Amino acid sequence: MAVTKPSSGPDPILLTLFANRFMSVAEAMGRSLQQTSISTNIKERLDFSCALFAPDGDLVANAPFIPIHLGSMSFAVKYQMKLHGKELKDGDVLMTNSPHAGGSHLPDITIITPVFDKGTNEIIFFTASRGHHADIGGILPGSMPPTSVNIFEEGAEIVSLKIVDGGMFDKKGLYEYMVDKPAQYPGSSGCRNIKDVESDLKAQIAANHKGVQLITALVADYSLETVQEYMYHIRNNAENSVRSLLRDVVKQSGTSSLSAVDYLDDGTPIQLKVDINEEEGSAVLDFEGTGCEVRGNLNAPISVVHSAVIYSMRAMLNVDIPLNAGCLVPIEVKIPKKSLLSPSRTAAVCGGNVLTSQRIVDVVLKAFHACAASQGCTNNLTFGTGGKDKNGVAIAGWGYYETIAGGSGGGPGWHGTSGVHTHITNTRIGDVEILERRYPVLMHRFGLRPGSAGKGKWNGGDGVIREFEVMQGLQVSILSERRTRAPYGMAGGEPAMMGRNTWIKQRRAEDGDIPEETSGEDLGPRHINIGGKATVFMGKGDRLLIETPGGGGWGRPDESQLETSDEYKHAWEARGSFAERAAAQAGF
Repeated sequence: MAVTKPSSGPDPILLTLFANRFMSVAEAMGRSLQQTSISTNIKERLDFSCALFAPDGDLVANAPFIPIHLGSMSFAVKYQMKLHGKELKDGDVLMTNSPHAGGSHLPDITIITPVFDKGTNEIIFFTASRGHHADIGGILPGSMPPTSVNIFEEGAEIVSLKIVDGGMFDKKGLYEYMVDKPAQYPGSSGCRNIKDVESDLKAQIAANHKGVQLITALVADYSLETVQEYMYHIRNNAENSVRSLLRDVVKQSGTSSLSAVDYLDDGTPIQLKVDINEEEGSAVLDFEGTGCEVRGNLNAPISVVHSAVIYSMRAMLNVDIPLNAGCLVPIEVKIPKKSLLSPSRTAAVCGGNVLTSQRIVDVVLKAFHACAASQGCTNNLTFGTGGKDKNGVAIAGWGYYETIAGGSGGGPGWHGTSGVHTHITNTRIGDVEILERRYPVLMHRFGLRPGSAGKGKWNGGDGVIREFEVMQGLQVSILSERRTRAPYGMAGGEPAMMGRNTWIKQRRAEDGDIPEETSGEDLGPRHINIGGKATVFMGKGDRLLIETPGGGGWGRPDESQLETSDEYKHAWEARGSFAERAAAQAGF
Protein backbone atom coordinates (compact mmCIF):
# COMPACT_ATOMS: atom_id res chain seq x y z
CA MET A 1 0.00 0.00 0.00
CA ALA A 2 2.86 2.40 -0.79
CA VAL A 3 1.75 5.95 -1.44
CA THR A 4 3.58 8.67 -3.33
CA LYS A 5 3.75 11.90 -1.32
CA PRO A 6 3.51 15.26 -3.14
CA SER A 7 6.93 16.44 -4.23
CA SER A 8 6.27 20.03 -5.26
CA GLY A 9 3.53 22.63 -5.53
CA PRO A 10 0.54 21.67 -7.66
CA ASP A 11 -0.22 23.00 -11.10
CA PRO A 12 -3.49 24.94 -10.58
CA ILE A 13 -5.02 23.64 -13.81
CA LEU A 14 -4.19 20.03 -13.01
CA LEU A 15 -5.40 20.55 -9.44
CA THR A 16 -8.83 21.59 -10.70
CA LEU A 17 -8.83 18.83 -13.30
CA PHE A 18 -8.05 16.08 -10.81
CA ALA A 19 -10.52 17.41 -8.25
CA ASN A 20 -13.24 17.15 -10.86
CA ARG A 21 -12.01 13.78 -12.18
CA PHE A 22 -12.09 12.30 -8.68
CA MET A 23 -15.57 13.71 -8.09
CA SER A 24 -16.72 12.41 -11.47
CA VAL A 25 -15.73 8.89 -10.40
CA ALA A 26 -18.05 9.15 -7.39
CA GLU A 27 -20.80 10.71 -9.53
CA ALA A 28 -20.60 7.89 -12.06
CA MET A 29 -20.79 5.36 -9.24
CA GLY A 30 -23.90 7.11 -7.96
CA ARG A 31 -25.59 7.09 -11.37
CA SER A 32 -24.86 3.40 -11.73
CA LEU A 33 -26.29 2.64 -8.29
CA GLN A 34 -29.45 4.64 -8.90
CA GLN A 35 -30.06 3.04 -12.29
CA THR A 36 -29.51 -0.55 -11.19
CA SER A 37 -31.19 -0.49 -7.74
CA ILE A 38 -34.84 -1.43 -7.32
CA SER A 39 -35.92 -0.09 -3.92
CA THR A 40 -37.80 3.19 -3.48
CA ASN A 41 -35.30 4.14 -0.81
CA ILE A 42 -32.28 4.09 -3.10
CA LYS A 43 -33.71 4.52 -6.59
CA GLU A 44 -36.19 7.35 -5.90
CA ARG A 45 -35.23 8.79 -2.51
CA LEU A 46 -31.50 8.65 -3.33
CA ASP A 47 -30.58 7.63 0.22
CA PHE A 48 -27.07 6.49 -0.72
CA SER A 49 -23.53 7.79 -1.08
CA CYS A 50 -20.50 6.82 -3.15
CA ALA A 51 -16.94 7.91 -2.56
CA LEU A 52 -13.29 7.33 -3.36
CA PHE A 53 -10.73 6.60 -0.63
CA ALA A 54 -6.96 6.68 -0.43
CA PRO A 55 -4.99 3.49 0.30
CA ASP A 56 -4.75 4.63 3.93
CA GLY A 57 -8.57 4.85 4.12
CA ASP A 58 -8.87 8.65 4.08
CA LEU A 59 -11.69 10.22 2.06
CA VAL A 60 -10.38 11.58 -1.25
CA ALA A 61 -13.49 12.80 -3.02
CA ASN A 62 -17.21 12.34 -3.26
CA ALA A 63 -20.19 13.66 -5.12
CA PRO A 64 -22.82 15.68 -3.20
CA PHE A 65 -24.56 12.73 -1.62
CA ILE A 66 -25.45 12.25 2.09
CA PRO A 67 -23.04 14.16 4.40
CA ILE A 68 -23.58 11.81 7.36
CA HIS A 69 -22.45 8.89 5.20
CA LEU A 70 -19.40 10.54 3.72
CA GLY A 71 -17.71 11.61 6.91
CA SER A 72 -18.11 8.22 8.58
CA MET A 73 -17.33 5.88 5.68
CA SER A 74 -13.61 6.48 6.17
CA PHE A 75 -13.91 4.86 9.61
CA ALA A 76 -15.46 1.78 7.98
CA VAL A 77 -12.73 1.51 5.33
CA LYS A 78 -9.96 1.83 7.93
CA TYR A 79 -11.58 -0.77 10.19
CA GLN A 80 -11.75 -3.30 7.36
CA MET A 81 -8.10 -2.59 6.47
CA LYS A 82 -7.04 -3.41 10.04
CA LEU A 83 -9.25 -6.49 10.10
CA HIS A 84 -8.15 -8.03 6.82
CA GLY A 85 -4.70 -6.53 6.34
CA LYS A 86 -2.94 -7.96 3.29
CA GLU A 87 -5.39 -10.85 2.97
CA LEU A 88 -7.49 -8.92 0.45
CA LYS A 89 -7.10 -9.89 -3.18
CA ASP A 90 -8.42 -8.72 -6.49
CA GLY A 91 -12.07 -9.72 -6.80
CA ASP A 92 -12.88 -9.32 -3.07
CA VAL A 93 -15.69 -7.07 -1.89
CA LEU A 94 -16.45 -6.36 1.78
CA MET A 95 -19.79 -5.61 3.46
CA THR A 96 -20.31 -3.98 6.86
CA ASN A 97 -22.86 -1.94 8.81
CA SER A 98 -21.78 -2.22 12.45
CA PRO A 99 -21.44 1.11 14.31
CA HIS A 100 -18.51 -0.51 16.10
CA ALA A 101 -16.81 -0.91 12.71
CA GLY A 102 -17.31 2.60 11.39
CA GLY A 103 -21.00 2.31 10.55
CA SER A 104 -23.64 4.94 11.22
CA HIS A 105 -26.77 2.89 11.95
CA LEU A 106 -27.67 -0.63 10.89
CA PRO A 107 -29.87 0.10 7.82
CA ASP A 108 -26.89 1.90 6.24
CA ILE A 109 -24.92 -0.94 4.65
CA THR A 110 -21.46 -0.15 3.31
CA ILE A 111 -19.87 -2.03 0.40
CA ILE A 112 -16.08 -1.62 0.06
CA THR A 113 -13.98 -2.64 -2.95
CA PRO A 114 -10.17 -2.41 -3.03
CA VAL A 115 -8.48 -1.17 -6.21
CA PHE A 116 -5.25 -3.00 -7.01
CA ASP A 117 -2.27 -1.88 -9.04
CA LYS A 118 -1.89 -4.32 -11.91
CA GLY A 119 1.90 -4.27 -11.70
CA THR A 120 2.64 -4.45 -7.97
CA ASN A 121 -0.69 -5.99 -6.85
CA GLU A 122 -0.84 -3.41 -4.05
CA ILE A 123 -3.98 -1.53 -3.04
CA ILE A 124 -3.88 1.96 -4.53
CA PHE A 125 -7.45 3.13 -3.79
CA PHE A 126 -10.76 1.98 -2.35
CA THR A 127 -14.20 2.58 -3.80
CA ALA A 128 -17.12 2.42 -1.39
CA SER A 129 -20.87 2.92 -1.40
CA ARG A 130 -23.32 3.15 1.47
CA GLY A 131 -27.08 2.76 1.04
CA HIS A 132 -29.99 2.88 3.46
CA HIS A 133 -31.97 -0.35 3.09
CA ALA A 134 -35.66 -0.21 3.95
CA ASP A 135 -35.62 -3.29 6.19
CA ILE A 136 -32.82 -5.33 7.72
CA GLY A 137 -34.84 -7.07 10.42
CA GLY A 138 -35.37 -6.11 14.05
CA ILE A 139 -38.46 -5.64 16.16
CA LEU A 140 -40.41 -3.41 13.73
CA PRO A 141 -40.85 -3.09 9.95
CA GLY A 142 -38.47 -0.49 8.54
CA SER A 143 -35.70 -1.28 11.05
CA MET A 144 -35.89 2.18 12.66
CA PRO A 145 -37.80 1.30 15.84
CA PRO A 146 -38.46 4.40 17.97
CA THR A 147 -38.62 2.18 21.07
CA SER A 148 -35.35 0.26 20.67
CA VAL A 149 -33.11 0.06 23.74
CA ASN A 150 -30.26 -2.07 22.35
CA ILE A 151 -28.72 -2.71 18.97
CA PHE A 152 -30.13 -6.25 18.70
CA GLU A 153 -33.64 -4.81 18.36
CA GLU A 154 -32.60 -2.75 15.34
CA GLY A 155 -31.81 -5.60 12.95
CA ALA A 156 -28.83 -7.34 11.41
CA GLU A 157 -25.39 -6.20 12.59
CA ILE A 158 -22.47 -7.12 10.34
CA VAL A 159 -18.94 -6.31 11.45
CA SER A 160 -17.41 -7.77 8.31
CA LEU A 161 -18.57 -10.10 5.55
CA LYS A 162 -16.63 -10.83 2.39
CA ILE A 163 -19.77 -10.70 0.28
CA VAL A 164 -17.71 -11.32 -2.85
CA ASP A 165 -14.73 -13.64 -2.45
CA GLY A 166 -12.46 -13.84 -5.46
CA GLY A 167 -15.34 -12.88 -7.73
CA MET A 168 -17.90 -15.27 -6.17
CA PHE A 169 -21.00 -13.78 -4.52
CA ASP A 170 -21.67 -15.28 -1.06
CA LYS A 171 -25.46 -15.60 -1.12
CA LYS A 172 -25.51 -18.13 1.70
CA GLY A 173 -23.50 -15.88 3.98
CA LEU A 174 -25.75 -12.93 3.16
CA TYR A 175 -28.89 -14.86 4.13
CA GLU A 176 -27.26 -16.07 7.34
CA TYR A 177 -26.37 -12.53 8.44
CA MET A 178 -29.53 -10.81 7.19
CA VAL A 179 -32.26 -13.37 7.86
CA ASP A 180 -31.15 -16.07 10.30
CA LYS A 181 -29.06 -14.21 12.88
CA PRO A 182 -31.39 -11.25 13.57
CA ALA A 183 -34.33 -13.64 14.10
CA GLN A 184 -32.48 -15.32 16.98
CA TYR A 185 -33.05 -12.31 19.24
CA PRO A 186 -36.37 -12.44 21.18
CA GLY A 187 -39.06 -10.37 19.47
CA SER A 188 -36.91 -9.63 16.44
CA SER A 189 -37.28 -10.82 12.87
CA GLY A 190 -34.87 -11.31 10.03
CA CYS A 191 -34.95 -9.09 6.97
CA ARG A 192 -38.56 -8.83 5.79
CA ASN A 193 -37.76 -8.27 2.10
CA ILE A 194 -34.40 -9.94 1.55
CA LYS A 195 -34.81 -10.14 -2.24
CA ASP A 196 -34.94 -6.35 -2.53
CA VAL A 197 -31.97 -5.96 -0.19
CA GLU A 198 -29.94 -8.54 -2.11
CA SER A 199 -30.70 -6.82 -5.39
CA ASP A 200 -29.70 -3.40 -4.04
CA LEU A 201 -26.49 -4.81 -2.56
CA LYS A 202 -25.58 -6.20 -5.97
CA ALA A 203 -26.25 -2.73 -7.39
CA GLN A 204 -23.80 -1.31 -4.82
CA ILE A 205 -21.21 -3.90 -5.80
CA ALA A 206 -21.67 -2.97 -9.47
CA ALA A 207 -21.38 0.74 -8.65
CA ASN A 208 -18.09 0.11 -6.83
CA HIS A 209 -16.84 -1.85 -9.84
CA LYS A 210 -17.68 1.13 -12.05
CA GLY A 211 -15.50 3.24 -9.77
CA VAL A 212 -12.67 0.71 -9.99
CA GLN A 213 -12.79 0.86 -13.79
CA LEU A 214 -12.73 4.66 -13.86
CA ILE A 215 -9.91 5.13 -11.36
CA THR A 216 -7.88 2.43 -13.15
CA ALA A 217 -8.38 4.32 -16.41
CA LEU A 218 -7.31 7.57 -14.72
CA VAL A 219 -4.10 5.93 -13.50
CA ALA A 220 -3.46 4.58 -17.00
CA ASP A 221 -3.85 8.10 -18.44
CA TYR A 222 -1.66 10.01 -15.97
CA SER A 223 0.41 7.38 -14.07
CA LEU A 224 -0.09 6.28 -10.49
CA GLU A 225 2.55 8.70 -9.22
CA THR A 226 0.76 11.74 -10.69
CA VAL A 227 -2.70 10.63 -9.61
CA GLN A 228 -1.66 10.03 -6.00
CA GLU A 229 0.39 13.23 -5.93
CA TYR A 230 -2.67 15.30 -6.83
CA MET A 231 -4.79 13.28 -4.42
CA TYR A 232 -2.57 14.70 -1.67
CA HIS A 233 -2.57 18.19 -3.17
CA ILE A 234 -6.39 18.20 -3.06
CA ARG A 235 -6.33 17.02 0.55
CA ASN A 236 -3.79 19.74 1.44
CA ASN A 237 -5.96 22.34 -0.30
CA ALA A 238 -8.90 21.41 1.93
CA GLU A 239 -6.68 21.50 5.01
CA ASN A 240 -5.36 24.97 4.19
CA SER A 241 -8.90 26.22 3.55
CA VAL A 242 -10.04 25.10 7.01
CA ARG A 243 -6.96 26.65 8.64
CA SER A 244 -7.80 29.97 6.94
CA LEU A 245 -11.40 29.67 8.14
CA LEU A 246 -10.29 29.18 11.75
CA ARG A 247 -7.96 32.21 11.61
CA ASP A 248 -10.77 34.33 10.16
CA VAL A 249 -13.13 33.24 12.95
CA VAL A 250 -10.68 34.52 15.58
CA LYS A 251 -10.27 37.84 13.78
CA GLN A 252 -14.01 38.38 13.30
CA SER A 253 -15.12 37.25 16.76
CA GLY A 254 -12.23 38.73 18.67
CA THR A 255 -11.74 35.54 20.69
CA SER A 256 -10.11 32.16 20.25
CA SER A 257 -12.52 30.41 22.62
CA LEU A 258 -16.04 29.53 21.49
CA SER A 259 -18.76 27.50 23.19
CA ALA A 260 -22.34 26.35 22.73
CA VAL A 261 -24.86 23.94 24.20
CA ASP A 262 -28.16 22.57 22.95
CA TYR A 263 -30.46 19.84 24.20
CA LEU A 264 -32.29 16.84 22.88
CA ASP A 265 -36.01 16.63 23.56
CA ASP A 266 -35.35 14.42 26.61
CA GLY A 267 -33.13 17.11 28.13
CA THR A 268 -29.78 15.47 27.34
CA PRO A 269 -27.20 18.23 26.76
CA ILE A 270 -24.74 18.33 23.88
CA GLN A 271 -22.03 20.72 24.97
CA LEU A 272 -19.11 21.99 22.93
CA LYS A 273 -16.07 24.13 23.63
CA VAL A 274 -13.83 25.24 20.77
CA ASP A 275 -10.27 26.42 21.38
CA ILE A 276 -8.59 27.85 18.28
CA ASN A 277 -4.85 28.23 17.80
CA GLU A 278 -4.71 31.24 15.51
CA GLU A 279 -1.02 30.86 14.72
CA GLU A 280 -1.38 27.26 13.51
CA GLY A 281 -4.90 27.61 12.18
CA SER A 282 -5.99 24.60 14.20
CA ALA A 283 -8.73 23.93 16.74
CA VAL A 284 -9.74 21.53 19.48
CA LEU A 285 -13.44 20.69 19.61
CA ASP A 286 -14.17 19.30 23.07
CA PHE A 287 -17.59 17.80 23.80
CA GLU A 288 -16.93 17.50 27.53
CA GLY A 289 -20.16 18.10 29.44
CA THR A 290 -22.30 16.16 26.98
CA GLY A 291 -24.80 13.82 28.61
CA CYS A 292 -24.18 10.14 29.25
CA GLU A 293 -25.36 7.27 27.05
CA VAL A 294 -29.17 7.07 26.91
CA ARG A 295 -31.38 4.02 27.22
CA GLY A 296 -33.12 4.81 23.93
CA ASN A 297 -31.62 5.00 20.44
CA LEU A 298 -30.27 8.57 20.29
CA ASN A 299 -26.71 7.41 20.99
CA ALA A 300 -24.36 8.53 18.20
CA PRO A 301 -21.28 6.46 17.26
CA ILE A 302 -17.94 8.28 17.14
CA SER A 303 -17.91 8.06 13.33
CA VAL A 304 -21.20 9.99 13.21
CA VAL A 305 -19.78 12.73 15.43
CA HIS A 306 -16.84 13.16 13.06
CA SER A 307 -19.24 13.22 10.10
CA ALA A 308 -21.19 16.09 11.67
CA VAL A 309 -17.98 18.00 12.41
CA ILE A 310 -16.43 17.55 8.96
CA TYR A 311 -19.73 18.57 7.36
CA SER A 312 -19.94 21.70 9.51
CA MET A 313 -16.37 22.71 8.65
CA ARG A 314 -16.99 22.20 4.93
CA ALA A 315 -20.33 24.06 5.08
CA MET A 316 -18.65 27.15 6.55
CA LEU A 317 -16.01 27.29 3.81
CA ASN A 318 -16.68 29.82 1.08
CA VAL A 319 -14.60 27.94 -1.47
CA ASP A 320 -15.53 25.19 -3.91
CA ILE A 321 -13.54 22.14 -2.81
CA PRO A 322 -14.49 18.48 -2.48
CA LEU A 323 -15.39 17.26 0.99
CA ASN A 324 -12.37 15.17 1.98
CA ALA A 325 -10.18 14.14 4.89
CA GLY A 326 -8.17 17.35 4.67
CA CYS A 327 -11.07 19.23 6.28
CA LEU A 328 -10.37 17.43 9.57
CA VAL A 329 -6.57 17.61 9.62
CA PRO A 330 -6.48 20.91 11.59
CA ILE A 331 -9.26 19.68 13.92
CA GLU A 332 -8.90 17.58 17.05
CA VAL A 333 -12.20 16.17 18.27
CA LYS A 334 -12.40 15.19 21.94
CA ILE A 335 -15.33 12.98 22.93
CA PRO A 336 -15.91 12.03 26.57
CA LYS A 337 -16.05 8.29 27.18
CA LYS A 338 -19.35 6.67 28.19
CA SER A 339 -21.20 9.66 26.80
CA LEU A 340 -24.03 9.93 24.30
CA LEU A 341 -21.37 10.45 21.62
CA SER A 342 -19.26 7.43 22.58
CA PRO A 343 -21.79 4.75 23.49
CA SER A 344 -21.14 1.15 24.46
CA ARG A 345 -21.07 -1.51 21.79
CA THR A 346 -24.60 -2.81 22.40
CA ALA A 347 -26.29 0.60 22.73
CA ALA A 348 -29.20 1.39 20.41
CA VAL A 349 -28.10 3.92 17.76
CA CYS A 350 -30.66 4.14 14.96
CA GLY A 351 -31.81 7.61 16.08
CA GLY A 352 -28.33 8.90 16.81
CA ASN A 353 -27.37 8.82 13.15
CA VAL A 354 -30.39 10.81 11.96
CA LEU A 355 -31.36 12.97 14.96
CA THR A 356 -28.43 13.46 17.35
CA SER A 357 -26.18 14.19 14.38
CA GLN A 358 -28.46 17.11 13.46
CA ARG A 359 -28.14 18.49 16.98
CA ILE A 360 -24.34 18.17 16.83
CA VAL A 361 -24.36 20.27 13.65
CA ASP A 362 -26.64 22.82 15.33
CA VAL A 363 -24.22 23.06 18.26
CA VAL A 364 -21.12 23.45 16.05
CA LEU A 365 -22.74 26.14 13.88
CA LYS A 366 -24.06 27.87 17.03
CA ALA A 367 -20.58 27.96 18.54
CA PHE A 368 -19.17 29.51 15.35
CA HIS A 369 -22.15 31.90 15.18
CA ALA A 370 -22.75 30.78 11.61
CA CYS A 371 -26.57 30.63 11.36
CA ALA A 372 -29.76 29.94 13.28
CA ALA A 373 -30.92 26.39 13.91
CA SER A 374 -32.52 24.43 11.11
CA GLN A 375 -35.32 22.00 11.84
CA GLY A 376 -32.82 19.80 13.69
CA CYS A 377 -34.64 16.63 12.70
CA THR A 378 -35.17 14.22 9.83
CA ASN A 379 -38.69 13.14 10.83
CA ASN A 380 -38.11 9.43 10.21
CA LEU A 381 -41.27 7.64 9.15
CA THR A 382 -41.51 3.87 8.77
CA PHE A 383 -44.43 1.58 8.14
CA GLY A 384 -44.98 -1.97 7.00
CA THR A 385 -46.13 -5.46 7.89
CA GLY A 386 -44.66 -8.81 8.82
CA GLY A 387 -42.22 -10.04 11.40
CA LYS A 388 -42.95 -12.28 14.34
CA ASP A 389 -46.50 -12.59 15.62
CA LYS A 390 -47.47 -12.97 19.30
CA ASN A 391 -46.60 -16.66 19.14
CA GLY A 392 -43.14 -16.03 17.68
CA VAL A 393 -44.07 -17.27 14.22
CA ALA A 394 -42.33 -15.38 11.40
CA ILE A 395 -44.72 -13.78 8.92
CA ALA A 396 -43.57 -12.50 5.53
CA GLY A 397 -43.87 -8.76 5.09
CA TRP A 398 -42.19 -5.56 3.95
CA GLY A 399 -41.03 -2.19 5.26
CA TYR A 400 -40.98 1.38 3.96
CA TYR A 401 -38.84 4.26 5.21
CA GLU A 402 -38.62 7.96 4.45
CA THR A 403 -37.35 11.19 5.93
CA ILE A 404 -39.45 14.35 5.79
CA ALA A 405 -38.24 17.88 5.11
CA GLY A 406 -38.50 20.96 7.31
CA GLY A 407 -37.17 24.52 7.42
CA SER A 408 -33.57 25.67 7.36
CA GLY A 409 -32.27 28.46 9.57
CA GLY A 410 -31.75 32.05 8.53
CA GLY A 411 -28.27 33.53 8.56
CA PRO A 412 -26.42 36.84 8.23
CA GLY A 413 -27.56 37.83 4.76
CA TRP A 414 -30.02 35.14 3.79
CA HIS A 415 -33.46 33.78 4.59
CA GLY A 416 -33.86 30.11 5.44
CA THR A 417 -35.35 27.74 2.89
CA SER A 418 -38.79 26.19 3.35
CA GLY A 419 -39.56 22.50 2.91
CA VAL A 420 -36.01 21.21 2.50
CA HIS A 421 -33.87 18.45 3.93
CA THR A 422 -31.20 20.12 6.02
CA HIS A 423 -27.58 19.52 6.95
CA ILE A 424 -26.56 15.89 7.35
CA THR A 425 -29.40 14.49 5.26
CA ASN A 426 -29.62 15.21 1.57
CA THR A 427 -32.25 12.74 0.44
CA ARG A 428 -35.42 13.27 -1.51
CA ILE A 429 -38.91 12.78 -0.14
CA GLY A 430 -40.85 9.83 -1.53
CA ASP A 431 -42.88 10.92 -4.56
CA VAL A 432 -46.60 10.82 -3.81
CA GLU A 433 -47.43 9.00 -7.05
CA ILE A 434 -44.81 6.31 -6.46
CA LEU A 435 -45.74 6.00 -2.79
CA GLU A 436 -49.43 5.46 -3.54
CA ARG A 437 -48.75 3.09 -6.41
CA ARG A 438 -46.42 0.80 -4.47
CA TYR A 439 -47.80 0.94 -0.95
CA PRO A 440 -51.31 0.81 0.63
CA VAL A 441 -51.42 4.49 1.61
CA LEU A 442 -53.29 7.55 0.37
CA MET A 443 -51.75 11.01 0.67
CA HIS A 444 -54.19 13.66 1.91
CA ARG A 445 -51.87 16.62 2.29
CA PHE A 446 -48.28 17.46 1.50
CA GLY A 447 -47.19 21.09 1.52
CA LEU A 448 -45.55 23.88 3.46
CA ARG A 449 -46.56 24.61 7.06
CA PRO A 450 -47.34 28.35 7.09
CA GLY A 451 -46.10 30.32 10.07
CA SER A 452 -43.74 27.65 11.38
CA ALA A 453 -40.56 29.63 10.60
CA GLY A 454 -38.80 31.82 13.12
CA LYS A 455 -39.07 35.55 12.40
CA GLY A 456 -36.00 37.73 12.14
CA LYS A 457 -34.24 40.27 10.00
CA TRP A 458 -33.59 37.13 8.02
CA ASN A 459 -36.44 34.66 8.47
CA GLY A 460 -36.08 30.93 8.85
CA GLY A 461 -37.77 28.53 6.45
CA ASP A 462 -41.13 26.89 7.04
CA GLY A 463 -41.58 23.22 7.87
CA VAL A 464 -43.98 20.96 5.99
CA ILE A 465 -47.26 19.13 6.58
CA ARG A 466 -47.51 15.50 5.45
CA GLU A 467 -50.76 13.66 6.14
CA PHE A 468 -51.53 10.19 4.83
CA GLU A 469 -54.20 7.53 5.30
CA VAL A 470 -53.49 3.81 5.56
CA MET A 471 -55.65 1.58 3.37
CA GLN A 472 -55.02 -1.55 5.44
CA GLY A 473 -53.79 -2.30 8.93
CA LEU A 474 -50.12 -1.25 9.22
CA GLN A 475 -47.51 -0.85 11.92
CA VAL A 476 -46.53 2.82 11.69
CA SER A 477 -43.57 4.37 13.52
CA ILE A 478 -42.20 7.90 13.82
CA LEU A 479 -38.76 8.82 15.14
CA SER A 480 -38.36 12.56 15.46
CA GLU A 481 -36.93 15.45 17.50
CA ARG A 482 -37.70 19.14 18.10
CA ARG A 483 -41.12 18.19 19.51
CA THR A 484 -40.49 19.76 22.93
CA ARG A 485 -37.59 22.15 22.24
CA ALA A 486 -37.88 24.70 19.44
CA PRO A 487 -35.12 25.36 16.86
CA TYR A 488 -33.32 28.43 18.20
CA GLY A 489 -32.97 31.81 16.55
CA MET A 490 -29.71 33.79 16.68
CA ALA A 491 -28.62 37.42 16.96
CA GLY A 492 -32.07 38.37 18.24
CA GLY A 493 -34.02 36.20 15.81
CA GLU A 494 -37.03 34.24 17.01
CA PRO A 495 -37.20 30.45 17.39
CA ALA A 496 -39.21 28.37 14.96
CA MET A 497 -42.27 26.29 15.80
CA MET A 498 -41.77 22.81 17.17
CA GLY A 499 -42.97 19.77 15.25
CA ARG A 500 -45.99 17.61 16.09
CA ASN A 501 -47.19 14.09 15.23
CA THR A 502 -50.94 13.44 15.39
CA TRP A 503 -52.69 10.09 14.96
CA ILE A 504 -56.18 10.67 13.53
CA LYS A 505 -57.80 7.45 14.66
CA GLN A 506 -61.15 6.19 13.44
CA ARG A 507 -63.42 5.14 16.28
CA ARG A 508 -63.95 1.39 16.54
CA ALA A 509 -66.16 -0.54 18.91
CA GLU A 510 -63.49 -3.23 19.35
CA ASP A 511 -61.08 -0.57 20.60
CA GLY A 512 -63.62 0.84 23.07
CA ASP A 513 -63.75 4.14 21.22
CA ILE A 514 -67.55 4.23 20.95
CA PRO A 515 -69.38 4.73 24.28
CA GLU A 516 -72.44 2.53 24.82
CA GLU A 517 -74.62 5.52 25.65
CA THR A 518 -74.00 7.11 22.23
CA SER A 519 -77.29 7.33 20.32
CA GLY A 520 -76.16 7.32 16.73
CA GLU A 521 -74.18 10.53 17.17
CA ASP A 522 -71.19 10.90 14.86
CA LEU A 523 -68.33 11.56 17.25
CA GLY A 524 -65.75 11.86 14.52
CA PRO A 525 -62.20 10.48 14.68
CA ARG A 526 -59.93 10.85 17.70
CA HIS A 527 -56.94 13.18 17.44
CA ILE A 528 -54.05 11.75 19.46
CA ASN A 529 -50.66 13.44 19.89
CA ILE A 530 -48.28 10.46 19.86
CA GLY A 531 -45.15 12.44 20.73
CA GLY A 532 -41.81 12.48 18.99
CA LYS A 533 -41.02 8.78 19.21
CA ALA A 534 -43.81 6.25 18.92
CA THR A 535 -45.06 3.16 17.12
CA VAL A 536 -48.75 2.42 16.69
CA PHE A 537 -50.81 -0.14 14.80
CA MET A 538 -53.05 1.91 12.56
CA GLY A 539 -56.26 0.40 11.22
CA LYS A 540 -57.76 0.97 7.80
CA GLY A 541 -58.87 4.58 7.44
CA ASP A 542 -56.57 5.94 10.16
CA ARG A 543 -54.37 8.90 9.26
CA LEU A 544 -51.05 10.25 10.51
CA LEU A 545 -50.50 14.00 10.41
CA ILE A 546 -46.85 15.02 10.63
CA GLU A 547 -46.04 18.71 11.07
CA THR A 548 -42.30 19.32 10.89
CA PRO A 549 -40.35 22.13 12.57
CA GLY A 550 -39.30 25.31 10.80
CA GLY A 551 -35.92 27.04 10.93
CA GLY A 552 -34.94 29.77 13.38
CA GLY A 553 -34.66 33.44 12.42
CA TRP A 554 -31.49 35.54 12.37
CA GLY A 555 -31.35 39.11 13.63
CA ARG A 556 -33.96 41.12 15.49
CA PRO A 557 -37.09 41.51 13.38
CA ASP A 558 -38.56 45.00 12.96
CA GLU A 559 -42.22 45.76 13.63
CA SER A 560 -43.31 45.47 10.02
CA GLN A 561 -41.93 41.93 9.85
CA LEU A 562 -43.73 40.91 13.06
CA GLU A 563 -47.05 42.28 11.82
CA THR A 564 -46.82 40.77 8.35
CA SER A 565 -47.97 37.19 7.94
CA ASP A 566 -46.67 35.08 5.13
CA GLU A 567 -49.08 34.34 2.33
CA TYR A 568 -48.85 31.09 0.43
CA LYS A 569 -50.41 31.17 -3.01
CA HIS A 570 -50.77 27.85 -4.78
CA ALA A 571 -50.37 28.13 -8.53
CA TRP A 572 -51.33 24.52 -9.12
CA GLU A 573 -54.39 22.35 -8.75
CA ALA A 574 -54.63 19.36 -6.45
CA ARG A 575 -53.77 16.15 -8.24
CA GLY A 576 -53.06 12.52 -7.50
CA SER A 577 -55.33 9.68 -6.46
CA PHE A 578 -56.82 11.51 -3.48
CA ALA A 579 -57.87 14.47 -5.65
CA GLU A 580 -59.27 12.07 -8.26
CA ARG A 581 -61.28 10.22 -5.60
CA ALA A 582 -62.62 13.51 -4.20
CA ALA A 583 -63.64 14.65 -7.68
CA ALA A 584 -65.38 11.34 -8.37
CA GLN A 585 -67.29 11.54 -5.09
CA ALA A 586 -68.34 15.11 -5.85
CA GLY A 587 -69.85 13.90 -9.11
CA PHE A 588 -72.49 11.78 -7.39
